[in-house]
Amino acid sequence: MKELVWHRQLLPSCERFATRPFLTDTATGATTTYSEHGSRVLRLANALRTELGLRREDRFAVLSLNSACFEELYHAGLLGAGVVNPLNLRFAPRELTHVLSDSASRVVFVDPAFAPVIDQIRAATAVEKVVLLGAGDAPHDLLYEDLVAAGEEVVPAEPEEDDPAMLQYTGGTTGLPKGVLLTQRSMMLTLYHIMMTVPQIQDDVFLAQVPMFHAASMGAILGTPVSGGRLVTVPFFDVPSVLNAIEAEGCTNSVMVPTMIAMMFAHPEYTPERFQSMLRLTYGASPMPRPVLDRLRAEQPQVALFQGYGMTESAALLTCLKPEDHLREDKLASAGRAVAGTVLTIQDEQGTVLPAGSIGEVCARGGQYMREYWRRPEETAEVFRGGWYHSGDAGYLDEEGFLYLVDRTKDMIVTGGENVYSTEVEQAVAAHPAVAQVAVIGVPDDVWGEAVHAIVVLHPGAQATEQELIEHTHGLIAGYKVPKAVTFREEPLPLSGAMKVLKRELRAPYWSGRERAVN
Repeated sequence: MKELVWHRQLLPSCERFATRPFLTDTATGATTTYSEHGSRVLRLANALRTELGLRREDRFAVLSLNSACFEELYHAGLLGAGVVNPLNLRFAPRELTHVLSDSASRVVFVDPAFAPVIDQIRAATAVEKVVLLGAGDAPHDLLYEDLVAAGEEVVPAEPEEDDPAMLQYTGGTTGLPKGVLLTQRSMMLTLYHIMMTVPQIQDDVFLAQVPMFHAASMGAILGTPVSGGRLVTVPFFDVPSVLNAIEAEGCTNSVMVPTMIAMMFAHPEYTPERFQSMLRLTYGASPMPRPVLDRLRAEQPQVALFQGYGMTESAALLTCLKPEDHLREDKLASAGRAVAGTVLTIQDEQGTVLPAGSIGEVCARGGQYMREYWRRPEETAEVFRGGWYHSGDAGYLDEEGFLYLVDRTKDMIVTGGENVYSTEVEQAVAAHPAVAQVAVIGVPDDVWGEAVHAIVVLHPGAQATEQELIEHTHGLIAGYKVPKAVTFREEPLPLSGAMKVLKRELRAPYWSGRERAVN
């Protein structure tokens, strides 16, 4: 008998919580109940087959801001109507062309704002139909609401646990994106991990503010309907819209990356009172600068904090630093411990498991991991070599099993034969009160091979000199880790769709025409 399929989660919730409000879309102001959501999802799943001719193994893509429609498409796909291919909104036309061609997605669901881009590249892809979400003067073949209306409220046959459920492409920060194929089993195990680790309850009002195309949205997309809570969507992260939604809807739970939290604090419309309904907050995707964490804890003491660490390949969650761990000063720099059923090790380049305290590559085993990189068997074999998933992250475990991340292996700086982990240097620079954003990279140096270089954005109205920031880091980190130079920029640091700093873009001007050992 099988259990790890979306039918066993969504359909009982829609029956059990039929009259409860399920989703409020702040862009339209509309709220749907669980019963209404279930009806629309079933009709959509039916129409994908009868109107568009999709089979359960066919891919369909979604290029959309956060919305009720996006949630419905996710759920219809997970019921076996097709394999969901959520597209990163920051993909360039070249990347979109590659993803749509590589995935052979037959149908694209698109917001009016993005429809012209799809129209431009359509001929170079396998796209047969373009479905417009909402209304507007944009190129399309049919309208989403017409498609839903044409479907019948029929429950599709259950997929198998090992059937593909989602094809999610990585951000493409190191070249063209590659597809991560997740099964029903991997996504349902991720749901279990979320529900066991970060409580979601029937009274929750979960704010979906991270992009729904990203793995960090799994708690909103999967966890909320299972818990019986209410989901509130904002189209995209925008501080005034987020604060308005929190106040108006009484949001109690959400996910934010540290960049989003820092942007909220810096916005003139933020006051601590506007965030007071929030009771649980998960952060992750990049290290939290200590000044930001300290301010968050000081101004929002009612919030139980969770730090999540994971990757697309693990269907999001791999480790968690829980609220009780946040009370231990010695654990605040860690990413927590592995979620249930997952095993972590630190390995050297030869695959030898290293003892506690030794820095190496973070490797993991767990049932939630992807089946494969889509159409890339050699890369799949390489990343799963030795029976472990090799993350590409450098870190170490302490004696209690807490994971400390020190860098992406490709971001590590080798200067004069010494390894410098950019995260440690960034934390030191970020401790200066004038610093709003910082990224540390390695730049060419004829003597040392690479030199530690900081790129800094100051808070509005703040002042600091290069020498002041360099001197500030002395005493906080070893001398060979101290930045040799600091570049100031007026514009924010470039971010990926997951709001991670694109260090590859920052390094590119310095390494033009030169070979870097790690890219």
